[in-house]
Amino acid sequence: FYIFSLPAYHFVQRWLVIALFLSLFGAAAIYALAQQNNLAEGRVVILPHVQLHLSVIGVFIFLAFAAAMGAGLWIAALNVKYRDFRIIVPFMVQLGLYISPIGFSTTIVPEQWRLLYSLNPMVGVIDGFRWAIVGGNTPLYWPGFLFSIFLVIAMLATGVYYFRKTEKTFADVI
Repeated sequence: FYIFSLPAYHFVQRWLVIALFLSLFGAAAIYALAQQNNLAEGRVVILPHVQLHLSVIGVFIFLAFAAAMGAGLWIAALNVKYRDFRIIVPFMVQLGLYISPIGFSTTIVPEQWRLLYSLNPMVGVIDGFRWAIVGGNTPLYWPGFLFSIFLVIAMLATGVYYFRKTEKTFADVI
């Protein structure tokens, strides 16, 4: 376990520091722009009412990282065990691109299908990025977002478990 955990710990630690720095930098930039706007209008406001949606972007970066890590561990382990699995991966990535709300908003999905649509773990992450960057103008579907967080955590946990379970046979198969 030590062989796997130490490099992953340092990798995750670096990404968390970067995400935290970017979040704080984004919040400071928003605050500075709001102050500049207030000064241009002739007002001096110490703490303007600024919605700091951009400051939580580090959470969404971590969720995207966890989803990619979980899927990557699954794909790596399955690729070693089943040689032909590498042929399926590009089709899965392209299908994931089409079913993820990258080019469209999830508000166009009918209400009765939104929770089912949230079975895609990237739906909540992409909606969260859109909510943070646009500034709260797009609504965040909270049941789907919480379900997406649960799926990302489950995918990462099962990916680590399956990778660790099959890692012992990698040398024999390769």
